Amino acid sequence: MPHDTVLISGAGIAGPALAFWLARSGYAVTVVEKAPALRLGGQAVDFKGEVHRKVLEKMGILDEVHRRQTGKTDLRIVDEHDRHLATMPGEFIGGDVEILRGDLTEILYERTADSCEYLFGDSVTAMTDTESGVEVTFEKSHARRFDLVFGADGIHSAVRRHRFGPEEDFVRFLGYYYAVVGTTDAVGAASFDRERATGLMYNEPGRMVVVGGPKAPELLVFASDPIDYDRGDVTEQKQLLATAYAGAGWRVPGLLAHLDDAPDFYLDSIARVETDTYTAGRVALLGDAAYGNTLGGFGTGLALVGAYVLAGELAAAAGGDHRVAFGRYDEQMHRYAKVARTGSAGPFLAPKSPTRITLRNWMFKSKILFGAMMKLTDFFATGIDLQDYPALRSAGRPGNVDHP
Repeated sequence: MPHDTVLISGAGIAGPALAFWLARSGYAVTVVEKAPALRLGGQAVDFKGEVHRKVLEKMGILDEVHRRQTGKTDLRIVDEHDRHLATMPGEFIGGDVEILRGDLTEILYERTADSCEYLFGDSVTAMTDTESGVEVTFEKSHARRFDLVFGADGIHSAVRRHRFGPEEDFVRFLGYYYAVVGTTDAVGAASFDRERATGLMYNEPGRMVVVGGPKAPELLVFASDPIDYDRGDVTEQKQLLATAYAGAGWRVPGLLAHLDDAPDFYLDSIARVETDTYTAGRVALLGDAAYGNTLGGFGTGLALVGAYVLAGELAAAAGGDHRVAFGRYDEQMHRYAKVARTGSAGPFLAPKSPTRITLRNWMFKSKILFGAMMKLTDFFATGIDLQDYPALRSAGRPGNVDHP
């Protein structure tokens, strides 16, 4: 194997999934993650269709995903007086199987921890891609050389920025922001309809609030022009959210009053990655770094399929030629990830007018319209002829790997 040392930036889902396959193929894998430890809990993610199921089976984690799955939860769409307007079914939200992001990350980490080197609390600060390898500088660790580098570090990817160019060249803001807020007893628990085991969803033009839902304890989406804020300042972000929802009705004032008590908080823009290629030299992107579309509903499936295809093509290429493998990966995933290059979840979740809110609700009340939406999601989830890579199938289970 000519390329036997690899660096993966990001220990979310795409990174450990790729680490699983590459370690299984015999690569010495290092995973660097800026967080100090695994990020457990978080939003729910889901898988849908035969392609996703096959990848989970090939990884040997399908049964464990089912064992840890969340219960599919409907969302009751209500008005400001809690009157029922429509229901967003759990089968639409949660696919065939749904699991907390942190639980899936833990499953993948457990299957790679003994075969891969993990560097938590660190990040890539510079890269030099050469004919013979990639020289990488870290924030804390000493500089090292790798044969290949993979960016699985999210929509704000540092690897993409260092190797491909500035974020503004690849990430398109789609006119909305979203916030995930940890449950507060005063709002989240009180708003969860335990009798019906459903979450509640409320809309005003350009604003949405979900409490007790399957994807996050509290999820807010709001339309906005671009906002200049410090992504590391949670206090500023909470104030930004409070300003965006000033004057909102329903139970929103109670939620805002308890923002400071929320144990977890995350705010970011709804955006998508637009790039003609996922590879450059000895560097490749996958997951949200390559085909991210915030709240688009396909990110986790794309991440696992992309990791499988990328590792499979590397294993299948004659002599492990990364140039051939990268070309095949680019071609396959560019077709499959077309869903990530179109559409935006913002207008669907937080329509900007009462009429559009009503029309969105009618989509869930009409069997014909709902059936069409489900068929469309099936089409996108299964839109790849998933190859069987004998080199991955026959490779031994990863064992302990010595790292420098």
